[in-house]
Amino acid sequence: MQRFLLLFFIIFSGFFYSQTQLNLIPYPNHINFTKGEFLIPKTLKFYDVPKEDTEYLRKRLGSMFKYENTGKEIANFTTGDYPYPGKRRNHGAANDSYRISITPDKIFIMYTGNNGYFLAIQTLIQLFEQFKDSGKIPAMTVEDEPKFAWRGMHLDVCRHFFTVEEVKQYIDYLAMYKLNTFHWHLTDDQGWRIEIKKYPKLTQIGSKRKESMIGPYVDNTFDGKPYGPYFYTQEQIKEVVKYAQERHITVVPEIEMPGHALAALAAYPELACTKGPFDVATKWGVFDDVFCPEDDTFKFLENVLDEVMALFPSQYIHIGGDECPKTRWKESAFCQDLIKKNNLKDEHGLQSYFIQRIEKYLNSKGRKIIGWDEILEGGLAPNAAVMSWTGIKGGVEAAKSNHFAVMTPGAYCYFDHYQGDPQTEPNAFGGFTPLDKVYSYKPIPEELTKVQSKYILGVQANLWTEYITDFKQVQYMVFPRLFALSEVAWGTSKPENYKEFENRAISHFKILDKMGVNYARSIYNINGKVVPSQNGIAYELSTSQNPEGIHFTIDGSIPTAHSQTYKSAIPVLKSMVIQSAYFENNELKSAVSSQDFITSKTTGKKITLEDQPSENYSFGGAFTLVDGIMGNQKQLGKTWLGFQGKDVVATIDFGEKTQFSEVYFNTLNNKGSWIHLAKSATVYISDDGKNFKAIKEIGKDQILSAKGKIKINVGNQSSKYLKLKIENAGIIPAGNPGADSKAWLFVDEIGAN
Repeated sequence: MQRFLLLFFIIFSGFFYSQTQLNLIPYPNHINFTKGEFLIPKTLKFYDVPKEDTEYLRKRLGSMFKYENTGKEIANFTTGDYPYPGKRRNHGAANDSYRISITPDKIFIMYTGNNGYFLAIQTLIQLFEQFKDSGKIPAMTVEDEPKFAWRGMHLDVCRHFFTVEEVKQYIDYLAMYKLNTFHWHLTDDQGWRIEIKKYPKLTQIGSKRKESMIGPYVDNTFDGKPYGPYFYTQEQIKEVVKYAQERHITVVPEIEMPGHALAALAAYPELACTKGPFDVATKWGVFDDVFCPEDDTFKFLENVLDEVMALFPSQYIHIGGDECPKTRWKESAFCQDLIKKNNLKDEHGLQSYFIQRIEKYLNSKGRKIIGWDEILEGGLAPNAAVMSWTGIKGGVEAAKSNHFAVMTPGAYCYFDHYQGDPQTEPNAFGGFTPLDKVYSYKPIPEELTKVQSKYILGVQANLWTEYITDFKQVQYMVFPRLFALSEVAWGTSKPENYKEFENRAISHFKILDKMGVNYARSIYNINGKVVPSQNGIAYELSTSQNPEGIHFTIDGSIPTAHSQTYKSAIPVLKSMVIQSAYFENNELKSAVSSQDFITSKTTGKKITLEDQPSENYSFGGAFTLVDGIMGNQKQLGKTWLGFQGKDVVATIDFGEKTQFSEVYFNTLNNKGSWIHLAKSATVYISDDGKNFKAIKEIGKDQILSAKGKIKINVGNQSSKYLKLKIENAGIIPAGNPGADSKAWLFVDEIGAN
């Protein structure tokens, strides 16, 4: 039912605002400034308002006002049901529309369902926050509604646990910025975090581990400290769900299956194919031991899901479905017989069988499943929705087959990635997802038709917590990127106007400061970008602040306010170290950024790739391979290109015949993350760019002995073109994390001397 309400104040003024900058996030669809301004009173008087949501407004505004509810009729006020006049343009968010009319004497709200009123409140709170010092809000009309019905944030509490109060704070952040879905990742290899009364050992055993991995994955180091037991009781979960409902947020629980199950198998080893014993995982990554698709396993999962459904009223139950190695199923006589009995194609068909059986059970209880895009393997369950994380392909495939999808590609929506220069940021899992990249995301793939695009439910960002050990770090990784996600999900983001959004984001730092939130200040730091120049490469520096405040050095010394002032891109004519920082009034205001350059005869040259890198690890494109920056072996940040299941075939145009005797490149060996060294590398030369001659090949043994820093002696050569083929390891062999999946190949700087 559509309703309206009135917030009434007897105040008048006479100014007209036409170009007022509103610091609203997400920015509304339509704002029309009118004559006058509303003077903020000392007492807010409410008439005909939903009580619970108004109490929320009172709490948010704190001691800014006195409050008074009135049931008195107001002159010219007419009761009744009023249709919201806005055009329907959203993807199912029918109850989220609102209109605010601010006049010199009152604030008047129309809304569709209580969701609409609550969303209108968020806009009003931000307006009061912005204009409280001036004491007057410009008169205006705001007409608004979200584009997407699913506007989500995820939180992993398995790798590291967060208290009920911290989870409530997280939910508050979502509500403030009009997100409406909290995806709670409750089970994984490293911990089972939800009480299941029928199976007490899940929390007695599965909620603790003997130690935790620390530092970069390649270091393979552990803290030696027992972790847990940590879990939520069912009463605590009810408390969180109720808290979220009061903020118009749906909590979607995730119970991982058939993979990421070690914590459950440690408690009940009979559910596996090999019967154990098992330990709760202490490392991050993917493990071969998964649920065995026997009747007893399905009975166990059905009983677990019964208790989960009793706690969570959400339409969707997330069942994971991702990164499920098939090694144990291949080795299991039972699984092989099951494949034959059901005429399944292979183990991927068995994955589909598993998911469809769980879906059928949940459907019988009136619920739907959603899972990561690996649930597409072997055929998608009839009513399943897909959460597309490996890229957009899963979402596209789902939408084209009339299945709903939530877009959450790692390249844009993984908030465990670095958001600033990895050298100045706390250790993160990998990737590089700065604020502007999140803001640039468009959730509806261009290849979908108008009809198909309606199956895109919305967008979500994910926060995995391998390297997030406390809630302060949660805050740091979420903010300010949640601002960008909010506007993308609302449908009003304009990447071409990023700077305008960035200014609004910075204005909200005052709100976070008042709340004591530990947000990232990465956008204040210096952002460096390598660009081609006439003589090779140059290094561009930028900041969200006044660029005249950037000072730098090229001799490796720490910059001061008296160091050289940045005016234009810095030429990089030789190997050097450029350090930079931002200063205001001779005071350092940013972290010091340091960048090493190691130049060679390929630096800055034209380069092409036969196959493009994965979107998650494609920062800078092919030019990254000749930008003079060596990839950090411990950070999968912005200096690596990642290729899954593909060879790297790079052709470099020197521009003229060039002499060289050595070719080098860097690669990674990190099997826990499915990253394998190459099988081989071959060097080719050409003078016309068409006819290439192989001059040197090295094999896996030579690559392995070089530990990822590959140097190939090719003798004295002279050519205009250099081609390097680096062969991917292919399918990951049994006994390795991710067995039977396509291996990743990470490559950086290709040089010649």
